[in-house]
Amino acid sequence: MKRVIDLCAGTGAFSLAFKSEHIVFSNDYDKKSKIIYEYNFEEKLNTEDITGVDTSRIPDHDIMTCGFPCQPFSLSGKKLGFTDVRSQVFWKLIDIMRIKKPECVILENVKNIISHNNGKTIDSIINTIKDTGYDLRYKVLNTSKVTGIPQNRERVYFVCFRKDLQISQNQLNSILQFEEVEKKKLKEFMEKEVNNNFYYTEKDKIYNILKENVLEKNEVYQYRRTYVRKNMSGECPTLTAVMGTGGHNVPIILDEVGIRKLTPQECFNLQGFPEEYKLPDIANCHLYKLAGNSVTFPIVDILAKRIMKVLV
Repeated sequence: MKRVIDLCAGTGAFSLAFKSEHIVFSNDYDKKSKIIYEYNFEEKLNTEDITGVDTSRIPDHDIMTCGFPCQPFSLSGKKLGFTDVRSQVFWKLIDIMRIKKPECVILENVKNIISHNNGKTIDSIINTIKDTGYDLRYKVLNTSKVTGIPQNRERVYFVCFRKDLQISQNQLNSILQFEEVEKKKLKEFMEKEVNNNFYYTEKDKIYNILKENVLEKNEVYQYRRTYVRKNMSGECPTLTAVMGTGGHNVPIILDEVGIRKLTPQECFNLQGFPEEYKLPDIANCHLYKLAGNSVTFPIVDILAKRIMKVLV
C-alpha cells in the first residue's frame, strides 16, 4: 500500500482520489477545510501553517499531493510570485521532497504560473524540482475539455517521479495525456429543488440590472460589480475562491422560477465531486470558497489511478 500525504488539502479531492485509507497525513491552514475534510474522511486534518511544521514530524510517505497557493501567480491577484509570502509553501514542498524523498509528487496551480515573470517562475520551479532529484512533466488541463464537465477551468498539473525509479519518458508523458471529450449539458449539474434564498428579488440592489441582462435559460452569467457578463461558451466560467467574499462572482442562471446564483452543491457538482461527497452545515460563503479553491476531482482521480499503476 502506498502512503500518501495531502497538503493544502482543501476539500480533500486528492485524498478522495488516492482513497482515504492510504492517507497518512493531511494539512490545510483553512479551519473550514478541517470541517469539510473531517466530515468526509476519517483522517484528521492538521491546520498548522505547513511552512512552520518541522519536516521530521511529517510521516514517511510514497506520494505527496499539493494544490499549492495560486494567489501569487493568478491573473486575478497581484501576481507577486515568489515575493508573495504564500509562495513559501512551494519551498516547503521542496524541503519535504529533499528529506522524505517520496516516490511521486503531484502539484496543481493556475495556468498563469507558466507565463508569470516572462517564464522565469516556471523555469525556477522546473530546475528546483530537477535539482532535488526528480524527473517531471507538466501540462495545462481544462476541466471542460478533458472531463466533459461544463466548467472552463484551466489548471497546470505537475507530475514528478524520483529519478532513481527510472520512470520512462513514455510513462511520464502518458500520465498527463488526455483526449478531449464531449461536453455535457449544464442542466445535468443543476439541483432539481433550490431554496428560495438563492433567488434574486426586487429587494436586491442588483435585481434590475440582472433582470435586464439575464435573459436566456441554460446559460451562465456573472455579475462583475458594475455589469453583467454572459459566458458565451455555453459553460460555467472558472469557479473562484472569491465567490465566498460577497458573492459578486457566483455564477448566475435563469431557471423556471427566476434568476438565481448557482448553489454551493452545484459548484461542487461542477468540480466533479461524486454524490457520496457531502457538504457540512456551514455558511454558504465558506462552501463557495472551498469549491473555488478545489481541484477538479475527475482529473486527479485519473492521475491517481495512472500513477498507482506506474508505482506497482
